Amino acid sequence: MRRRDCAWLLAGLPFVARAAEPPRIRIGILKFGTVAWELAVIARHGLDRAEGIRIETFEFAGNEATRVALQAGTVDLIVADWLFVSRQRTEGQPLVFAAFSTAIAALLVPPRSTATALGDLRGRRIGVSGGPLDKAWLLLLAEGRRQGIDLAAEAEPVYGAPPLLVERMRRGELDAALLFWNFAAALEAEGHRELLPIEAVERSLGATAPVAMIGHVFGEPWAGANRPAIDGFLRASAAAKRILAESDAEWQALQPLLRASSEAMALRLRDRFRAGIPRRAVAAEEADAARLYAVLAELGGPRLVGHAAALAPGTFWQPAA
Repeated sequence: MRRRDCAWLLAGLPFVARAAEPPRIRIGILKFGTVAWELAVIARHGLDRAEGIRIETFEFAGNEATRVALQAGTVDLIVADWLFVSRQRTEGQPLVFAAFSTAIAALLVPPRSTATALGDLRGRRIGVSGGPLDKAWLLLLAEGRRQGIDLAAEAEPVYGAPPLLVERMRRGELDAALLFWNFAAALEAEGHRELLPIEAVERSLGATAPVAMIGHVFGEPWAGANRPAIDGFLRASAAAKRILAESDAEWQALQPLLRASSEAMALRLRDRFRAGIPRRAVAAEEADAARLYAVLAELGGPRLVGHAAALAPGTFWQPAA
């Protein structure tokens, strides 16, 4: 072979190497959030490598920061709800949603509480995570109205950060608390009990099964240009969930990320995560999301959903066959 032919081949090698690099997915996460648990399982079992993708994580202090990062193009994927996705689509930003979890919150009462139904919370102090537009709180308000109870007027909502509400429940300063499910696990481990499952509320309001309100969110144009990568990631995510659903040993390996203060709390986190794994077809999830969207839009109004009366078409990502 002539020298100039060798030189031409060698010059081309760096380009071949770069072309062979696995596609990268940049994911915005909360350091101790449930997404971090799943990503740890993906990494430990090489599920990303098996799908031919490379995952990079970027940690943020809060959910709003992850949304800003996605919209700015700093990351490719975050976890958010379909309310956010639908509103962004209506306002011209084509995001899409792929189900991650049906677990959102739990309504707890203290161990000695005599409350057995929603009506027993009349005149009581109810801690509410996430503020007056929290989706679980709005669903609870809607269920109250269906039963002839106006919780916003007949009870005393106390809005606050989840850790603060947990401490107030421990001190007996609240009669009930609607907490994000991972914070509720701490109180459940101490004997607090669930008064009314949010999944039951969703069914009462028209859903046919527990609804995946939390999901992987990413840009539709980006996903269209990186179809093998996003489909590979979603397969890796599903495989990680199967491992977490079946292996107790895997939860032992996750202990440092769980930040559980007791074995009982770790078990509640495990069980609630498992219960929240989506198991339905996209079409079924989308149909129930549309039903609950109408309920949430009526109560939350433009502050929550903008000016869209219905779930925006195309909100749910259609996976590869």
